[in-house]
Amino acid sequence: MTDIVVHIINYVIFGTLYNIPCFIPAAIPLLHYNNKSCTISAMYLLSLPLPGGETTERQLTLAIWATAEKKLEFKPLPGFNPNLDNLQYYRAQQDIDCDEVYPGIYIGDGITAKNKKYLKMLGITHLLNAAEGRRYGFVNTDNNYYADTTIKYLGLQVTDLPSVDISKYFYIAANFIDEAVSTGGKAFVNCMQGVSRSATCVLAYLMIKKNMLATDAIHLVRTNRDIHPNNGFLRQLAELDNRLRRQRLRLY
Repeated sequence: MTDIVVHIINYVIFGTLYNIPCFIPAAIPLLHYNNKSCTISAMYLLSLPLPGGETTERQLTLAIWATAEKKLEFKPLPGFNPNLDNLQYYRAQQDIDCDEVYPGIYIGDGITAKNKKYLKMLGITHLLNAAEGRRYGFVNTDNNYYADTTIKYLGLQVTDLPSVDISKYFYIAANFIDEAVSTGGKAFVNCMQGVSRSATCVLAYLMIKKNMLATDAIHLVRTNRDIHPNNGFLRQLAELDNRLRRQRLRLY
């Protein structure tokens, strides 16, 4: 093994130990051996084939289609007792759209995200609004909105378009959700409808923090909620999946 390969592997291990994203392209300008650029060596490592091939947007789209054929089992809304037959209790559920997709992680829509009474009932400690903004298609909440609660808030201003770069928020979202779950709290992740932006953030969390493959994360979440990240977001999740798989290969 050449010295430059050792340098690259050490960089990846360092990033893993200190919870720093280890993207080799970011390391390329820092790696020099005998005053020679290591760009070619680093790019060679990036081009190494992955077992089973590269994850693609089409594969993730097919994963969604595959689970679309399975009808979701009826599940009561989180926080409500399905055995309680009361008209007022029933009415309280009418404007709520929320599902627990992983222990301690909930995905919901913008209206539910504004229902502070319901969030308190669920015991939500962290709220990630993946569609923060005042325009149509966004959810107008911020830190001030939750100032009278104990909820920790994070807002991401992401438009639900395939051309938008949501990947720059993957580690920010994953760390925020992980902070809730790892400390015994609960995270509520929302966008406008709770199907694309919010789902993409939760999928990234499962891939980064729980070492799930993208297809496995999609299958898991879709058994609990009908999510549909747009094609551009799926492409970025596929790219994340390939990066994470390569990182694991280098470490083992």
